[in-house]
Amino acid sequence: MQKECSFCKAKEDIDNRLLAGEGGVYICENCVVSANKIFYGDKEEAEVLAVDEDLRLFTPKELKGVLDDFVIGQDDAKKVFAVSVYNHYKRIFKQHVVKDDDTEIQKSNVLFIGPTGSGKTLMAQTLAKFLNVPIAITDATSLTEAGYVGEDVENILTRLLQAANGDVKKAEQGIVFIDELDKIARMGENRSITRDVSGEGVQQALLKIIEGSQVNISAKGGRKHPNQDFDQIDTTNILFVCGGAFDGLDDIIKKRIGNNTLGFNQTKRGKEESDTILDLVEPDDLVSYGLIPELIGRLHSVATLQQISEESMVRILTEPKNSIVKQYKKLFAIDEVELSFEESSLLEIAKLALKRKTGARGLRTIMEEIMLDVMYELPELAGYEVIISEEVVTKNAKPIYQKIIKKSA
Repeated sequence: MQKECSFCKAKEDIDNRLLAGEGGVYICENCVVSANKIFYGDKEEAEVLAVDEDLRLFTPKELKGVLDDFVIGQDDAKKVFAVSVYNHYKRIFKQHVVKDDDTEIQKSNVLFIGPTGSGKTLMAQTLAKFLNVPIAITDATSLTEAGYVGEDVENILTRLLQAANGDVKKAEQGIVFIDELDKIARMGENRSITRDVSGEGVQQALLKIIEGSQVNISAKGGRKHPNQDFDQIDTTNILFVCGGAFDGLDDIIKKRIGNNTLGFNQTKRGKEESDTILDLVEPDDLVSYGLIPELIGRLHSVATLQQISEESMVRILTEPKNSIVKQYKKLFAIDEVELSFEESSLLEIAKLALKRKTGARGLRTIMEEIMLDVMYELPELAGYEVIISEEVVTKNAKPIYQKIIKKSA
C-alpha cells in the first residue's frame, strides 16, 4: 500500500517525500514547508498585526481632537503634527498591506518652530500619552559629541528605553523630543575651523540616530566602556520631534523676501503678516540660521507656532482638560473648599505671563505665587468658598472668603 500524507492525503513520490511519525502517521515535504511558514515565515507580519491591535491607528482628525483637548490655539501646527504622527504609525503597521511594488515609505520627522511656552513639548507629550508609546524629552544644549564632557547624543535612546521599562521593541516605536535645537546652530553659514563639540558636532551626531540605524546603548546611561553590556536599538521606526524658538529667524526670512515687501505687488507688510512671517520659512533659511543641510533634510514636516495672545492665555488657564484652574479647584475640593476666579483676575494673570515672556509654562509659577497664602490656610477653610479677585493678583490682596450655605432639602 502506497504511503500518503496524513494531512493533505498526497501520495509519496520523488518530489514529495514523507516523514514518518508514531502510530503510522506521515507528513509530506510540502506540508512541512507550509507549517514552517505558518510558524516562522509570517512571524514578523503577525507581530506587526498584534502591535497594531494594541495601538489602534487613529486618524489625523482624531489625533487633532486629542490635541484640541489639551492645547489651545496653534491649529495649523496641530494639523501638521497629527498628519505626521498618523503617517508615521501607518508606515510602521500598515505598510505591509500594499505589496504591489518595492516602494519603501520613509518616516516624516517633525520640526516645531515657535516661541518659548507656545506648546511644542506639550503636543508631543499629549499624543505620546494618548497612544501609550514611550517618549524621551531632552534639551539639545546638554548634548555633546561622544568623548567630550557632557551628555552623549546616544543617551537620548537610553532615556527612551527607560521610559519603555526596558522593552526594546516598545522603545523602537516611541517618540524622541529634542528641545532647544536652535541653540546648537553653528554661528553663521561658514564651518568653523575649531572643534564645535556642542553645536555642529552635535548636529552631525544626531544624524545617525535620526535617519535610522542600529545603535548600541548602555541600559544605565553614562559613558560607554568596553566591558559593559549594551542594548541594541533600531531607530528606523522612532519618531523624532525637534523644537526651538529660533529667535532671529524672522529677520532671515524678511531679508530673503524683502524687508517691507511681499510678492510681486510690493505690498507693505502689516502687523498681522509680520506675526506669521515664520510660516514662510524655507530650508535655506534654516541653513542660514546655522542648521546643517543634512539635518534639515531629515526633518521633513515643519510646523510653526505663534506667540500666545492674551485671550488664548486666559483660555489655557481654564479650558483644557488638565487646565491649571481645574487642577486647583480639585485640590480645594479635596479639602471641601470651593474655588472661583473673577474674569478680571484671570486676565491679569495672563498679562503677567505675557510680561514675563515665558509663555504658557509661566502660568503655573504665577498661580503658585498667588495661591501660596490661601493654600497654607486651606485645611482650615472647609465649608467656605474662596474667590480670587483682580486685587489678589495686582495688589497682593487677600482672597474673599464666603461661608457656603447649604440649601435645605
